[in-house]
Amino acid sequence: MAFLSAIILLGILIFVHEFGHFLFAKLLGVRILKFSLGFGPRLVSKKYRDTEYLISSIPLGGYVKMLGEEPGEELKEEEKPMAYNYQPVWKRVLIVFSGPLFNIFFATFIFVLIFLYGVPVLLPEVGEVSEQSPAELSGLMKGDIILKINGASINQWGEMTEIIHRKPGNPLSFKIKRGSDIIAVTITPELKRLKDIFGEEKSVGLIGIRPSGKTFTKKEGPVSAISNSINRTWDVSVLTVVSIIKLIQRIIPAETIGGPILILQMAGEQASHGILNFFTFMAVISINLGILNLLPIPVLDGGHLFFLGIEAIRRKPFSERFVTIAQRVGLAIILFIMAFALYNDIVRLITGKQFIQ
Repeated sequence: MAFLSAIILLGILIFVHEFGHFLFAKLLGVRILKFSLGFGPRLVSKKYRDTEYLISSIPLGGYVKMLGEEPGEELKEEEKPMAYNYQPVWKRVLIVFSGPLFNIFFATFIFVLIFLYGVPVLLPEVGEVSEQSPAELSGLMKGDIILKINGASINQWGEMTEIIHRKPGNPLSFKIKRGSDIIAVTITPELKRLKDIFGEEKSVGLIGIRPSGKTFTKKEGPVSAISNSINRTWDVSVLTVVSIIKLIQRIIPAETIGGPILILQMAGEQASHGILNFFTFMAVISINLGILNLLPIPVLDGGHLFFLGIEAIRRKPFSERFVTIAQRVGLAIILFIMAFALYNDIVRLITGKQFIQ
């Protein structure tokens, strides 16, 4: 089940990414020689007009091979208008950028469907009250439902915690439903130091309660679903970029880097929790794939964009020798990262240690 889930997830995301390159190349008049899902030896292939469509044996990526893309490729004069390297910089930028862009758009599309379908949201119902805490001292009890804080209506747990976290040391007026009674209490959140997802400490206000775990399904209308999806995509994108920066700064340990085995495990786990979890995971991985491909490493889309930007400034392309050397260096970097990620995966399997929760 885990293997099948991972193959489905990676297959869809690779197809979306490569289809972005494929579509824009076609629209801009560049001839496509090959469209492959996967690397390595071909498993299945079919030629249609100028393009050979393949499914290859290593499902960890894919590629679109365009006419004139290879350094030193000999072309007939009549082929040059359809060759990638003979296109103006702006066309090549669009072709390269379209792959990551399609991954990010695809994630937004998934989030729209998820919000339309409905997501489980925690009710603002108290499940547990800690001893010596501000909540207990104020008389808050298990089963109490938070209706308002400082006059603001509370419909879900997250709305309540957002207010409490921002107001350490400030008295807050709570309106609570207890059975059939409506009760007013004042609670002052304590200042606490907690670690965020990056392991860095931050100050927040806490009152010492946990949710009951009860949820309701929240469905959005079309306009709200699109708006929320754009916001969610932006939040995940920012989180991905910040995570990369924290990784470079060594705030996040390198051991958290995961490879194909981790993706296989997580895909299977999310699929076992339901289709909603699986597609949410797919959207997050799609954003990760799009952003990671924009890193300025030769071979990746970001590396191509970096060189195209310099070419636009210099007003002339790099030499074939320079491009070849840069691609080899970029490939070496990618292979090293993949090997390191695979090493981390194997260590997790052997030791049972979980670096990613």
